[in-house]
Amino acid sequence: MQEILAQNVSADWIVLGTPSGGTHAGLVLGQRLFNFTGKILGVSIDEPEAELKRHVAQLASQASERFGARINFTPDDVLANENYCQAGYGVFGPGEREAIDVFARYEDVLPDPVYTGRAAAGMIDLIRTGFFKKDEAVLFLHTGGQTALFADKYAGELIDK
Repeated sequence: MQEILAQNVSADWIVLGTPSGGTHAGLVLGQRLFNFTGKILGVSIDEPEAELKRHVAQLASQASERFGARINFTPDDVLANENYCQAGYGVFGPGEREAIDVFARYEDVLPDPVYTGRAAAGMIDLIRTGFFKKDEAVLFLHTGGQTALFADKYAGELIDK
């Protein structure tokens, strides 16, 4: 979060994939510590929204102790979306395929099929459906995983037939 703010990046939203919640919790904590006024939205990779929000709040609360007095986060402090994880963990679908293609063609970024591909697919759908306002700046946080693109499980799905 501090790095984003130090680079004078202005974003109304930060969108990321959130499988285990650690990065999401760090961003929620950073948001509070550094007075970031944008919103942090975690796209669930495989967890129900209520469970994910509870877990991220718990992790952010625990992590806050490393910076002094504990900050108690509640699930209401966490924004998450479970609408894109119904296919199941590691299931590669049309949304992930499109997201990888769009990011590769227009951003020179390669999301992986499991985490960032799913989160990017969710973000693309949220843009299309008008979730974000037209004047809002949305920053997508790519957390890595390109090596998964070459796993036997996904390689055949990524090659145009």
